[in-house]
Amino acid sequence: MNEGTTYRLLTLAWGSMRRLARAAGVAAALLTALAAAPVEARAAVDGESQFVLNTFAFLIWGALVMWMAAGFTMLEAGSVRTKNASMICLKNIGLYSIAGLTFYLIGYNLMYTGVEAGGWLGQVRLLFGTTADEVGLLGGQEGAAEAVLGTGAAQMSMWFFQMVFVATTASIVSGTLAERVKLWSFFVFVAVMTAFIYPVIGAWTWGGGWLAEMGFMDFAGSTIVHSTGGWAALAGALVVGPRKGKFRTDGSVKATPPSNVPGVTLGVFILWLGWFGFNGGSQLALGGAVDAVAVSNIFANTNLAAAAGVLTAILVSRPILGRVDLMAGLNGTIAGLVSITAAPDITEHYWAVVIGAVGGVLCVAGMKFLEQMKVDDVVGAVPAHLICGVWGTLAVCIAAGGDLVVQLVGILAIAAYAFGLSMLFWLGLKHTMGARVSAGVEAHGQDVGELGIEAYPEFVLYPEED
Repeated sequence: MNEGTTYRLLTLAWGSMRRLARAAGVAAALLTALAAAPVEARAAVDGESQFVLNTFAFLIWGALVMWMAAGFTMLEAGSVRTKNASMICLKNIGLYSIAGLTFYLIGYNLMYTGVEAGGWLGQVRLLFGTTADEVGLLGGQEGAAEAVLGTGAAQMSMWFFQMVFVATTASIVSGTLAERVKLWSFFVFVAVMTAFIYPVIGAWTWGGGWLAEMGFMDFAGSTIVHSTGGWAALAGALVVGPRKGKFRTDGSVKATPPSNVPGVTLGVFILWLGWFGFNGGSQLALGGAVDAVAVSNIFANTNLAAAAGVLTAILVSRPILGRVDLMAGLNGTIAGLVSITAAPDITEHYWAVVIGAVGGVLCVAGMKFLEQMKVDDVVGAVPAHLICGVWGTLAVCIAAGGDLVVQLVGILAIAAYAFGLSMLFWLGLKHTMGARVSAGVEAHGQDVGELGIEAYPEFVLYPEED
């Protein structure tokens, strides 16, 4: 390369650098001007855009929560013995379907439609659907758009988001009672729970009923969703009883290790992912800068609490359970998530770490306590959802300005209703349809005994000795 060519190349390079510098300066000036503009100017969104953003957010958040059904399925199917894995898969897809139908038939109306301020429940009316204004909008009716936009989001997007929450509540019961509860008895209970038990509690709280009037705080459902499911699961465990041979006559506990550890771990990660929709979606809007910041904080707090729950559960598993326990660590994830669910919108993020960490400890201690009380909870759902749900609802008083007396009233009222009604229905099922499978089905497994299909057909299964 001669000197002339080198000079020309250097000249071209210098010119390019100057042009890039000028462009960078212009960009910096624009960013500075934008940053100096009022928040309202930067966040201004017209009514139709807000409607579209809110509706889209409900659908995406709802889809994330729906994906939690896959997480529960993987967690439970991996936690049980291989001879019951197919039954778990059927129960989980069945309960999700039942929840969708019952919440459409009557549940949503009881929970949200026509709930008077300080009241007890909504309208006892069948079916829920698209509003008349939305039907008119779809049909090109003049003036319908203004009425529709005033609602903030499409009617059925809100229904879908709320429906996946009730399915989550029912999933908690499935894991606790795995390996010994009858399929159709379980489905009947899920129908009752999703149609009447959960929606009435929802009317008291999120629907604007008497607990809401008192000032009860539960942002995304530590008690409303998780403790409700935990109380129903505990009632079922007491009525159905433990698995045969789980608690020996000499006082020892028979170990029933998970059949698919990677499956359980994958299930927990799926739940962790879905929880961002669960908590983030409970902001119930995404139409401006305030909502965007709030949802960002909720995501961060949800993640922090889950991480803290994992580590503390692992740390305390050896002194409490006598070993470093994988299942305790995995349940610690759920414990942290449930604990922060009552107040994930707090802005002091260190509180999310504290709340999640305490949840992890309580969960492991609860697992040990249930064993001592001879209550058989296959997946540890009662400690993770019930105990940590109560803790999270009380933690609102520490980190989010909740009133202790009001929070306690809400916890106790929901406990009495959810546990009491669940116990009555489980006892009714026990004395009519029967709640528990036969000894032969339990020994051979529900996959063969009730379904005639094995999850792992290449394995040869034998009944276990007591």
